Amino acid sequence: MSVIDHSVVTERDASGPEVADSSTAEQPHRRRRLKSLIGWLIVAALVLGGVFVAIQVGVRMPDQRGALDPESVGDSGAMALAQILEQQGVEVSVFRSRTEARAALDADTTLVMANPYTLSDEGIADLVEPAGRVVFLSSSTHLLNLFELGANATPDSAPVAAGCDAAEFADVGTIRPDRLFTPADGVEGCFGTDASAVLIDDDADATRILVEGARLFSNAYLADDGNAALGVALLGQTDRVVWYVPSFGDTDIEGETPDTLGSLTPGWVTPAILLLMIAGLAAALWRGQRFGPLVSETLPVTVRASETMHGRARLTAKAGDAVHASEAIRDGSRRRLARRLGLAVTATPEEIADAASDRLRIPRGSLHELLAGPLPADDPTLIDLARRLGELEQAVDASTLIERRDE
Repeated sequence: MSVIDHSVVTERDASGPEVADSSTAEQPHRRRRLKSLIGWLIVAALVLGGVFVAIQVGVRMPDQRGALDPESVGDSGAMALAQILEQQGVEVSVFRSRTEARAALDADTTLVMANPYTLSDEGIADLVEPAGRVVFLSSSTHLLNLFELGANATPDSAPVAAGCDAAEFADVGTIRPDRLFTPADGVEGCFGTDASAVLIDDDADATRILVEGARLFSNAYLADDGNAALGVALLGQTDRVVWYVPSFGDTDIEGETPDTLGSLTPGWVTPAILLLMIAGLAAALWRGQRFGPLVSETLPVTVRASETMHGRARLTAKAGDAVHASEAIRDGSRRRLARRLGLAVTATPEEIADAASDRLRIPRGSLHELLAGPLPADDPTLIDLARRLGELEQAVDASTLIERRDE
């Protein structure tokens, strides 16, 4: 018995090392397959995430529109106010062509628009002539003087009530206006004592109302104070609203607007580019190597200009200094416009505005205020200023390309 047991034990001992060696050899291969599987799972997750982001970008394209745009869901847009008006039974029609907007007007329609900075005095007068009620949702000194509504006053951030006899403002409550005006003779001022936030010129032909609503009626601040009630009171007095959205592409100059790269590009190009970029980044992370050890560097160290620029930008954003940021944006835009228009670096804003207006055939007054007017004091107005400056540079670039092609 002992011999049989000994032989069995010996047999098992002899086979034991062989089994152990085979399992040890398979373990690195299994680890490699597991790592490869995990890597492909990460790449698949990143690609699916990229597809989701691209779809969201395509769905939220209206965010790229300008301030107080009734079709924009961005913080500076006015889609929320347009939807509230429609819920109240008011028909809201959006037009981006002044010719189409004018054709849709009649005496029982309210014309709503931001400051029409790309139209001449004759173009503005021709546009508002058929409307029985006109509401300007943003203001400028040129607009105040054109319709003789009043003058700018010192702003005050304190909440104010209506303080006038207009019946539609009875249930508005209080608002915090961003801009106040001194009413001219014959013009009624509401929401303020010495100065007013809303100017109403109610003559025999039509009613013209002006208010600085870039912040009041934006999607981000419409729910604050009585902003929504004020918007309904101003725009909901007629059954139909014609909302005109001004832009550099729609002026009162005869001729067709040249096509841009953005207008010629199909809508699916941007999501496809984003998807390819995300896939490339995922592949780089997948195939990339780890960073090596830190390398000591002798001082002094030369810092790139881009790093200094980003650092100052972050400090400005953290401090909320919209005035300083807008001055920097405007200064850079003036320098680039001067170079593109063939002017000296020391050219004044008035000279740049005159040259740009001659090149684009648009009114000088709007460009003077855009390049040298009052600086914005909050982020929505700063974003609107940057957008308008970008549109101006794109328009100048497009006109330069057309002139070179004609030559």
